[in-house]
Amino acid sequence: MQEFTARRDENTPDELWLCEHPPVFTLGLAGKPEHLLRDIGVPVVKIDRGGQITYHGPGQIVCYLLLDLKRRGITVKGLVNRMEQAVIDLLAGYGVVAERLAGAPGVYVQGAKIAALGLKVKNGCSYHGLALNVAMDLTPFHAINPCGYAGMAVTQLSAFDPTADVETVGAKLVAQLEEKL
Repeated sequence: MQEFTARRDENTPDELWLCEHPPVFTLGLAGKPEHLLRDIGVPVVKIDRGGQITYHGPGQIVCYLLLDLKRRGITVKGLVNRMEQAVIDLLAGYGVVAERLAGAPGVYVQGAKIAALGLKVKNGCSYHGLALNVAMDLTPFHAINPCGYAGMAVTQLSAFDPTADVETVGAKLVAQLEEKL
């Protein structure tokens, strides 16, 4: 992502990258090591996005948004809003009511975080993105203060729709993001 963003020019097309990661905790630029509550054998990687600590693992969609915000006329706040709305609308298609929480970027269902956001903007271009919990082992979240919030509950789409799978949800997420961007 860093290399792609550094090489961009005004003609470089924007890209969305979808993936699943092996188990890993990522610690953002402002991340405080004390938000890792205990070592459970999952590696901790310091990265250059905003935000605190979060967990990535199989069954979670990670979508990297490599966008020229200047060209699109989108502010960082506007991008965050569009990303959150894409997830909210995607979940609504599964009959799940999701919302934003003031002062806590991401998407929440019944007060539990279902999607985390973390961005980096350099020279008007974004990278990093969002992580949506679909059908994963949530246990590692108990070893951290998710996004720096002690006791933050996390959830996943499969808790509301057991048929949800990463491939189908990923395709729907991309469609929602493309519509909003």
